[in-house]
Amino acid sequence: MKKTYFLFLLGLLLFSSLRVFGAQTSTDYDHSANFSQYKTYSWLKVQAGDSLWEDRIKQDVDAQLVAKGWTKVDSNGSATISAFQSTQDQRTLETFYNGFGGGWRWRGFGGDGMATTTTDVTKVGTLVVDIFDSQTQKLIWRGKESDALSSNSEKNEKKLAKDLAGMFKHFPPSH
Repeated sequence: MKKTYFLFLLGLLLFSSLRVFGAQTSTDYDHSANFSQYKTYSWLKVQAGDSLWEDRIKQDVDAQLVAKGWTKVDSNGSATISAFQSTQDQRTLETFYNGFGGGWRWRGFGGDGMATTTTDVTKVGTLVVDIFDSQTQKLIWRGKESDALSSNSEKNEKKLAKDLAGMFKHFPPSH
C-alpha cells in the first residue's frame, strides 16, 4: 500500500513539475482610430538593456509591419513606434509531500510525513510595443508579451520572432 501511494505521489510530482511556459500576449487599441490611414511608420525609441536586443526587436517588429503593408521611413511617418523590453526573475515554490504512512488512522492521515519545498527561479522577459499617431501623439495600439527566457540567446531570438508574430497576428485591428 505504501508503494502505491509513493508511486502515485511521485507521478503527481513529475506531472506537476512539467511547466509549460507559453507566451502571454495581449493587445489593445483605440477603437476610434482608422488604421487604414496609416501606411508609414518611424521609430521613436527602443529600450532593451543592450543594443543587440534593441536591434533584434526593431528588426522583428519591422518584419511584422512590412508584412502588413506598412513602410518604414526615417522620420515623419504617419505612425510612430516605441518598444520597451524588461527582464525579471519569477519565483515558483514546489512542495513534495512524502511518507504519509499508508492511509487514514484514528487521529487523521497517519504516518511520519515529510515535506520538501524547492524554489525555482525563471527569467521572464516582457516586451511592450506602442504605436502612436504621429500627428496627435495619441496611443493607438499596444501589444504586450511575456515569456520565459532560456539561457541560450539563439532560442530567445527565435522566441522573440515567434512571439511578435503572435502579437501582430490580428494587426491592424478591424472594427
